[in-house]
Amino acid sequence: MMKKTVFIAMGLSLIALTFCLSFMSCGGKKSAAEGQSGKALTAEELEKASGTLEYWSCFTGDSLKWDEWRVAEFEKAYPNVKINMQSVPESAGVTNGKLLSAIASGNPPDVIVADDYVPTFGYAGQGAFMPWDPYLPAINLSIDNFMPGFHNLMEYNGKTYLLPQDSNVYFMFINTELADEAGLDYVNNYPKTLDELTAWADKLTKKDAAGNVTQYGFIPWADRGNDDPTMWPFMFGADIYIAGTNKLDLTDPRVVAAFEYQRQQGRKFDPTIAKAIVQTAGGFFSPAHPFFQKKLAITISGNWTTNALRIYAPDIKYVCVPIPVPPGGRANATTLGSNVFAIPKGSKRPDLAALFFKFTQRAEINADNFDIWRSIPCVDAIFDDVSWTKKGDTIYKLERELANSPLSGHPALCAVSAELSKNLAAVRDEAVYNNKDPLPLLKEIQERLQPELDKAKK
Repeated sequence: MMKKTVFIAMGLSLIALTFCLSFMSCGGKKSAAEGQSGKALTAEELEKASGTLEYWSCFTGDSLKWDEWRVAEFEKAYPNVKINMQSVPESAGVTNGKLLSAIASGNPPDVIVADDYVPTFGYAGQGAFMPWDPYLPAINLSIDNFMPGFHNLMEYNGKTYLLPQDSNVYFMFINTELADEAGLDYVNNYPKTLDELTAWADKLTKKDAAGNVTQYGFIPWADRGNDDPTMWPFMFGADIYIAGTNKLDLTDPRVVAAFEYQRQQGRKFDPTIAKAIVQTAGGFFSPAHPFFQKKLAITISGNWTTNALRIYAPDIKYVCVPIPVPPGGRANATTLGSNVFAIPKGSKRPDLAALFFKFTQRAEINADNFDIWRSIPCVDAIFDDVSWTKKGDTIYKLERELANSPLSGHPALCAVSAELSKNLAAVRDEAVYNNKDPLPLLKEIQERLQPELDKAKK
């Protein structure tokens, strides 16, 4: 599914949320499935389950129509189950506090699907979700079925709190017409290192007689670089968060180097004009995007961009290649952006949530989703049933290879993921637009957020 990450501070503080959830756990009742069975459900028992599932969907527009169709198909397959579906914008209420309010009031949905995995994972770290683990055997699923890059997204403290529906893959788009004009070989010698990318970007940047940039070669902080400030540190090889010790490592030289790289590239352009270009690039679903207008020759974005190009710029010729990295970086890897299912604390029918998730993984249910957006399944074996794979599509082949890399993943997932991303975006902007040294800014964030992580782990 297409999605754009939005970093919004959570509506309740960690302390307040912990209090609310602790209060609920003291006075709350067991879920219906737990109370009735007192044991783990078998696959046969789950298939015969009946009742009503309260479901919050993050999707809107065409994606919502697809989700409504998916719910209708589920009810045909399981006539004893009724789904009450609500479209709840801002990632199923995750990023605007609505879900927290529902949990605190004791009236949450039974299951949600969220398209902003960063704050959703933060909810897992703060105790807002129930684990899927008791229900995984009944749907014949374990974390090992998923590609390695999804494991850190699914688990927190050894329990499975998030199940990915599907995922986006990020890679580099090169306008081949502009590359041809510059005499650059994108077939055999596309940029694989950061130095090579910089050399290409310089050749592809054009200026008029007055020195104004008329065509940008590459802007590192545009598109995915703008949406996810953890991308470049991750591709540089850094781990911003160390799960084993529950520690932030923002002063890792590779993290600093990633922001310094963007800072140095920013000094090549007028900051005000470059910022306007990035803001224009805030959404691919507009013919005004600079890549569509041939004002930006190279950019990093996700698989859904191929559909946007088909709709808004069908004449643009392009190739897709892995993101270039510096020495020691995560070569031939990617960051992943996943839609995730979660069971809110207080769910009355987690068993039906599991049954619904199992249904969502059927190839025929995902066919339109994959065909339109080129999003990927999170279990490798499912790729073989996707039309793009059967047609031998080169972009989909690249996605599969990148997603399967043991170096790929979801960066910096921790209990303060949303706030961390918001702060790192501010560091990037200070470095790029105000030429600030990133190291002191990174130190300040680490000193401020580490105590919050320490509280969450207690």
